[in-house]
Amino acid sequence: MEVLKIATAGSVDDGKSTLIGRILYDTKSLTDDKIEAIEQKSRSLGYDYLDFSLATDGLVAEREQGITIDVAHIYFSTANRSYIIADTPGHVEYTRNMVTGASTSQASIILVDARNGVIEQTRRHFFINNLLRVKDIIIAVNKMDLVDFDESKFNEIKSEVETLTAEANYKNQTITFIPVSALKGDNVATRSTKTPWYKGKTLLEHLESIENKDVYETAAARFPVQSVIRPKQAEYHDYRAYAGKLYGNDLSVGDEVTILPSLTKSKIKEIQFFGKNYDTAKRGSSLTISLENDVNVSRGDLIVKSDEIPKSTKLLNATICWMDKNPLRGASKYKLQHGTNTMLAKVKQIDSLFEMEGGQKQTDTETLQLNDIGQVSLQLNKALFFDTYAQNKSTGYFILIDNQSNTTAGVGFIN
Repeated sequence: MEVLKIATAGSVDDGKSTLIGRILYDTKSLTDDKIEAIEQKSRSLGYDYLDFSLATDGLVAEREQGITIDVAHIYFSTANRSYIIADTPGHVEYTRNMVTGASTSQASIILVDARNGVIEQTRRHFFINNLLRVKDIIIAVNKMDLVDFDESKFNEIKSEVETLTAEANYKNQTITFIPVSALKGDNVATRSTKTPWYKGKTLLEHLESIENKDVYETAAARFPVQSVIRPKQAEYHDYRAYAGKLYGNDLSVGDEVTILPSLTKSKIKEIQFFGKNYDTAKRGSSLTISLENDVNVSRGDLIVKSDEIPKSTKLLNATICWMDKNPLRGASKYKLQHGTNTMLAKVKQIDSLFEMEGGQKQTDTETLQLNDIGQVSLQLNKALFFDTYAQNKSTGYFILIDNQSNTTAGVGFIN
């Protein structure tokens, strides 16, 4: 069954968890004991309604404070497809969590409180989804019941968001506006009689209609070598294959390929998966490849078609989302992990800091603090073969690893 990955975003109390809980309830994805627990907890809190946020906020601190802190991945299915929802926090200080949730999503639901309209967090969330090139954006104008389902209020919010889209860098996005009440269920899974002026689809109908393409756009074939397969058995004495996951596009038996960084050429001899041979490997597949020549290939090497060799550089310019409590500064050194390839990187300079609320750049900055996003130039200790993030999402990003703590300090998107 097809799987669609969705990220959610919204400011605190915009109703993300309630919306997701409502979707789970309306699609009959909640078990009877879960529904009973929600009913009991809602009564104990004195509510005269079911608090569907209790279906998703799993941490004790989340339930006590009524906010989302951690990124939760929620699974549900309809007759047509399966879904994975990344429920991300709305706080400014959890921007890194939202980047993580949206980076592998094909669609994103940005909630806007109908009473408050477009606020700074709305602009921040739209900016991040645009930066990450999420193709399908749903603006769910929530809590319409609290503004008497006022069409003019909905149109006002729509106009403000359209101003943001006009200023966005990535133009290949579909923006859909849906008036909803997550608490009451209006236009979530069933059409509301209270919005006769709205002629579009319900939220669930729209999700069902999204064309389910791979999250990575079709691009040049990229096969990062995860491991070299050399069996110890005597009958496989001369067997050598290379395991990994294929990104970008397909590879076929007979294709002439180049191994990077050595620039050695060969041809694909066999493509195998669990002992079965295939003529073509589809992008997104995890498999093993054998080459016609006994060439030197190691973990971290990149196999590409010979007519699709990527760019190479020792000076990298990237947009970086900083995820560490210790700020990024000029001259700092990190390990750079690009696919299966690892190298050393030194911060040459911080070119600019994004002021996400206004879509502006601040050039006079010396650090990136936790959750900041900025343009950074990195000096590498060896040449990196790369695609820009706009060309190939799978090979256009990297992570920076702190040398002392060995934790992920930041994620970069190559310009």
